[in-house]
Amino acid sequence: MDERELSELLPLHPERPPLRIDEGGVVRVGQSRVSLDVIAEQYENGMTPDEMVRAYDTLRPADVHAAVAYYLYHRDEVRAYLTRRKEEAETLRAKVEAERPRVTREELLARRGAREEDHAPTGQ
Repeated sequence: MDERELSELLPLHPERPPLRIDEGGVVRVGQSRVSLDVIAEQYENGMTPDEMVRAYDTLRPADVHAAVAYYLYHRDEVRAYLTRRKEEAETLRAKVEAERPRVTREELLARRGAREEDHAPTGQ
């Protein structure tokens, strides 16, 4: 059977993966806010595409299956992307923590006590 006969029997359509890059540079699946990061992680943890659709109700089954297929076909590239995202997140976390040091539990309790004193009813 030649290619022309095959295309008459079953037209094969090239499909783009249902992936898009949002304004923050995150790869999202379909029209949902679910990231490719989540799909890859859940898949690697043993979750099936159907379970993902049940867990994330904004996902469409075909989009999840296509995203998993994309991940499987391009595993090295996706892992490199995920590594970059993790490094960026760690850099941002370190920057935020350097600019705003962590508050201790004692400081939080002191703030809460001061706030409660300010809002306590006055005696009669």
